[in-house]
Amino acid sequence: MKQVQKKRNRGFWALVFLLVLTLLLPSLSAVEKAKKIEKEKKFVLDWLSQPETVEKFGQISDAIWSYAELGLQEFRSSKLLADTLEQAGFKVERGLAGMPTCFVASYGSEKPVIGILGEFDALPMLSQKGRVPRQDPLVDGAPGHGCGHNAMGTAAAAAAIAVKETIEKFGLKGTVKMFGSPAEETLISRPFMVRAGLFNDVDVVIDNHSSSDFGTDYGVSGNALFSAIFTFKGKTSHGASAWAGRSALDAVEIMNISTNYLREHLNLAHRLHYVIIEGGEAPNVVPDRASVWYYVRNSDDRVEETYEKVLNCAKAAALATGTELQKIRVLSAVHQRHANKALAELFQKNIDLVGMPGWTEEEHAFAKTLQKELGEEEKGMPTDLRPLREPWPVSIGGGSSDVGDVSLVAPLATIRFPGQVPGGIGHHWSSVASNFGSTAWKGLNAGAKAMAASAVDLLTKPKELKRIRDEFEAYAKEHPYKPFLPADAQPPLDLNEELMKKWRPMLEQIFNKD
Repeated sequence: MKQVQKKRNRGFWALVFLLVLTLLLPSLSAVEKAKKIEKEKKFVLDWLSQPETVEKFGQISDAIWSYAELGLQEFRSSKLLADTLEQAGFKVERGLAGMPTCFVASYGSEKPVIGILGEFDALPMLSQKGRVPRQDPLVDGAPGHGCGHNAMGTAAAAAAIAVKETIEKFGLKGTVKMFGSPAEETLISRPFMVRAGLFNDVDVVIDNHSSSDFGTDYGVSGNALFSAIFTFKGKTSHGASAWAGRSALDAVEIMNISTNYLREHLNLAHRLHYVIIEGGEAPNVVPDRASVWYYVRNSDDRVEETYEKVLNCAKAAALATGTELQKIRVLSAVHQRHANKALAELFQKNIDLVGMPGWTEEEHAFAKTLQKELGEEEKGMPTDLRPLREPWPVSIGGGSSDVGDVSLVAPLATIRFPGQVPGGIGHHWSSVASNFGSTAWKGLNAGAKAMAASAVDLLTKPKELKRIRDEFEAYAKEHPYKPFLPADAQPPLDLNEELMKKWRPMLEQIFNKD
């Protein structure tokens, strides 16, 4: 009986020991993890954790949010970021690749060269008050930051400056560059930046994107895209004698009908979108000029063929209406995104190290109220990290980004950082509402830490860099970069010019009052 009791006691204490060990393992693991952080990486993370640093870059993000400048018109946003980098000791070149708001900020002069991408353009028609969980525009019809580019450009600048401080502190060899990239929402700047040779000396490129989660991925994603405006020329006439005219608007409408019939015969990954941007001025005057703007999307190996089919629809519409297809203006043409696996694996380690920000009860409450407004599950801000995401087994297309072109000339992957409310809708007032204030500040700071820590790894661990470069060079042999952008295409600097002339004074008046 005593022997049985002793066995029971031993079993009981063994169970207690296992329970205690289980409870201690996370903290022991954290301690062990902390011991293994290299001094350079610890420094860069500590630098970004300083309250004054968090506040400084949070305020920059909120300022860019308030400017809400559309693509190629981001004069204040671009200047604020470029000035911030210049004041931190970077050499800043402005007005690059034919775009006044494009800049490259560099610190260092040796290899390896680590690039960090930053975006800062807003979207049309999305004006919304920050931290207000219902639709409530600042100015009806004005632009707003519905994709988080205000936080993205700021996170990139914060990361670049933190890496510069680390290079300086420890005498590291290498160069960090931030690429201030305009007009991502209209997919314009990066093909022109690649064509201008801005990435020629870069060894690795770190991309980032605002999100409602914290993670990364690798492989081919999104769609390649042609963005083009088709302009038809007809012959004007009074509506009472319409037989004497040739309607350019008829040509646009027949083109649109043709492309809509074409959809049945395109593969699953394709997307077609259009908007008529010019169609006449009065119903009783036959319009002699009309224009339609198309986005033609498909995979890299199919997008040129799809664009050719849309072009044939335009030619057929001109023939059918007796008009002339006067001009085809290609605004941009971009590749799918080809993310490097080895780089994404490095990013994921640093995302795991940084961890999800700690959200306050007020931040969770705001998120839940917004989720309720949208009819989503009321779960608050995200608490768990996303594991490394593998490529989809079958591509069904989706959105596009001009980051794709960069990914074919240098190894690239994207860090998605939190800050937006889960359940919020991209390119929507709900995203604008959550891209301002405390959650955006915390999210961009977490993103900056993951980017900066990864850059420090690339500067201090040549084996990691070689692994990434080896993968890229093998992939590049199978997928050599061929620009889709026509050789005569130029950045459309007039795009959004009139809209910003209209909205900028109204937005400035609101924020100047504050």
